[in-house]
Amino acid sequence: MSKATMLGELGAAKEYFDRSTRVLEEADSAFAPKEGMYTVVQLVAHVAQTVDWFIQGAFAANGFDLDFERMDKDMRCVTSLGAARAWIEKAWAEAKAAIEGHTEAEWAELLPPGPIMGGQPRFTVLGALADHTAHHRGALTVYSRLLGKVPPMPYMDM
Repeated sequence: MSKATMLGELGAAKEYFDRSTRVLEEADSAFAPKEGMYTVVQLVAHVAQTVDWFIQGAFAANGFDLDFERMDKDMRCVTSLGAARAWIEKAWAEAKAAIEGHTEAEWAELLPPGPIMGGQPRFTVLGALADHTAHHRGALTVYSRLLGKVPPMPYMDM
């Protein structure tokens, strides 16, 4: 896969997430549809954390970090939508830098054996990242509607 294609896939995932969630405001930070579900902030922070996780895991010698309990605790420390948005902006920028900082040959190398995409080319993390992001932006659009807001169509700049 070319770097241009990888950057395009990453950029589209970012753009769709940003558009889908831009109606959410700081006042919405603690909203969750019911107790025990992630809040708006936690979902945005989780997406940011997972962007980092996919990119770091793609080049980690031992594969992906599987300490999900620690990651969940780290994500739950974020209580401000502004802080979660700052995290995700940093994650997108670092993902872009990782694409640019590695050769296409490095991105085509196989991931180490393991339960997360073991044996697949590294660049497959970008499709998984886009899928994961789409899943959670969809949830956040439902949250937006429950808050009485109308999220814009993610595929059209309106």
